[in-house]
Amino acid sequence: MTLTSKGTIEAWAPRGLISSKRDCLKFIANAEGLCPLRIEWEDGLITQLNSMPTEAVLQNQILLPRLIEPHAHLDKAFTWPSAINCVGTYEAALSANLKEHQSRSQEDVLRRGERSMRLALKNGVRAIRSHVDSLGAMAEISWEQMVALQQKWQGVLALQLVALVPIGFWSSSEGEQFARRVANVGGLIGGVLGASSGRLESLHDLRNMLRLADDLGCGIDLHIDESDKDPAVGLRQLINLLDEMPISVPITCSHASSMSLLSAKALLHLAEKSSKHDLRFIALPLTNGWLLAREAGSTPLKRPLAPIEQLQRVGALVAIGGDNVQDPWFPAGNLDPLSLMGFSMPLAQLAPWKRLGLAPFTTAASHLMDLSWDGTIQEGCPADFILVEAGSWAEILSTPPSRQVFVNGICLDDQNFTDSNLNSMLAL
Repeated sequence: MTLTSKGTIEAWAPRGLISSKRDCLKFIANAEGLCPLRIEWEDGLITQLNSMPTEAVLQNQILLPRLIEPHAHLDKAFTWPSAINCVGTYEAALSANLKEHQSRSQEDVLRRGERSMRLALKNGVRAIRSHVDSLGAMAEISWEQMVALQQKWQGVLALQLVALVPIGFWSSSEGEQFARRVANVGGLIGGVLGASSGRLESLHDLRNMLRLADDLGCGIDLHIDESDKDPAVGLRQLINLLDEMPISVPITCSHASSMSLLSAKALLHLAEKSSKHDLRFIALPLTNGWLLAREAGSTPLKRPLAPIEQLQRVGALVAIGGDNVQDPWFPAGNLDPLSLMGFSMPLAQLAPWKRLGLAPFTTAASHLMDLSWDGTIQEGCPADFILVEAGSWAEILSTPPSRQVFVNGICLDDQNFTDSNLNSMLAL
């Protein structure tokens, strides 16, 4: 097959994602916020974007930008068979995770990473942020293999890496040296704060981590308050420190699950303080819904979940991620952004025809990861699409539909998603 990056598509597209430099263009949306468009591209970029009359006869297809996975764990993806957690608790997941980490090999990590990247690309993902277990005997192997994947896939599927270690590690000389390596590949410093155990990190260690990241110009992404108790104890600790020592690098708060257990007044106050410090948030409803508030013989009546809309209302960036892929933390997960929409939107009561309902998967996720393209559809932007075989949002959300994925204007579908074509793209 000859790979070509020139073409035309007529399809429906979300009004909230369409932008044009030509003021004369008016985009009229249907009841689901979808507009009929004609899009032309060449050499990997959109050259023409035109509205079409709503009565135009279009095929049942919806065009979306390639989407984002802002929080994953590719180094331990697909480990469920060997690190099974049938109990389903946070503690059991952690125990199984630690055992797996001690026995993994270089080949294991590379195989999981390659499988994850190929699956994500095929499903329509353009950027992934993956946390990497980075402490212990296999830490060096895990980190090096993920860096190799990052370099191999650049230009086709962006991979950001977060070094996941206990926060106290960053206070050591070894931690300082490793942080420089993380910064050199555009990575982020990570850790766990206020998790299910409710244990607080020492202020000394947390302060050292913040100062180290700021000195290196390295972003931070924390697993924070992944818990069904001690509401927002980690976030409060972080904000109190930021009140004392302003930080210039971006800080992402992943999970923030127990924040939703606060009273409405306390939640608003903490959300406003978070916005003041420009904290970014990633909600992870699938893994949190599976692990948290679990009690044998009892259905949880309150499910801890980051308060997405309350955070959006105070101006915070909020993305939604899939988190775990068939590992001890969550037995499902498939790096499919449309499947993630279908499961998480009902849980969070988000509507894709509303701008803020779609933003956690598109524009907000792009800004949170500081990507060069925000995911809006306009002249001059990348011809990176998911062309979905569906005529409505209802069809997309009910069953993840068939799709074609366009990367820099090049179509990859089930017929031509081959090693040779993929290698040609990676070489471009």
